[in-house]
Amino acid sequence: MDEGYQLSMIIVGLILLLLGLVTGIGILWSVGVVLVIVGAVLMLLGRSGRRIGGRAHYY
Repeated sequence: MDEGYQLSMIIVGLILLLLGLVTGIGILWSVGVVLVIVGAVLMLLGRSGRRIGGRAHYY
């Protein structure tokens, strides 16, 4: 994956977190948390520069 996708995943996750907090809809909060965590993990793995799971890049 390109770093831009991971950053946009984190931004969408934060937006969903805020919407879930403001509207009180729990599923938005849950999906937002998942997107932020997955985006952060993918960004860290992409920046490590090492092969992870037998793949040099995540596309």
